[in-house]
Amino acid sequence: MSSDFEGYEQDFAVLTAEITGRIGKVPKLLGDEKKQMVANVEKQLEEARELLEQMELEVREIPAQSRGMYSSRMRSYKQEIGKLEADFKRSRIAYSDEVRNELLGDDGNSSENQRAHLLDNTERLERSSRRLEAGYQIAVETEQIGQEMLENLSQDREKIQRSRERLRETDANLGKSSRILTGMLRRT
Repeated sequence: MSSDFEGYEQDFAVLTAEITGRIGKVPKLLGDEKKQMVANVEKQLEEARELLEQMELEVREIPAQSRGMYSSRMRSYKQEIGKLEADFKRSRIAYSDEVRNELLGDDGNSSENQRAHLLDNTERLERSSRRLEAGYQIAVETEQIGQEMLENLSQDREKIQRSRERLRETDANLGKSSRILTGMLRRT
């Protein structure tokens, strides 16, 4: 079970390293090469997201005692994929700015402040999204723990009810035995 998770981890590490390398190349390329590289990075990011989903499924199957360690790893992997996506967006923005500047003949000085402002707002949105995602994950984990507790309480209730019923049956049998013994004592 954990060997599957570790295999996914290794695949994820290799894939994120490749993505990081390709993201660094995007702003340096031109024309069709750049378009091809952008398409490749998008495809690899999708593969990384799918790997994360597989890893989450594996974590859900891990017993609750050791799930915490794997959950924290998953959070860091999600943060890593978020950072990669942000870096990729920045490289694509740089790419789209270059294309726009080529088409409009703009030197880019007037839009530099707008670009910086847009990047700041994008980063703020991404941070908020990550916080919301982390809050959602905590809510999901809390819901799972609550559901497990309810199941345990339900099982305990059934055990108590069965014990109570056995106690009543035993009490009834003791009453019968007592009556039989007193009847036997009277006859003797």
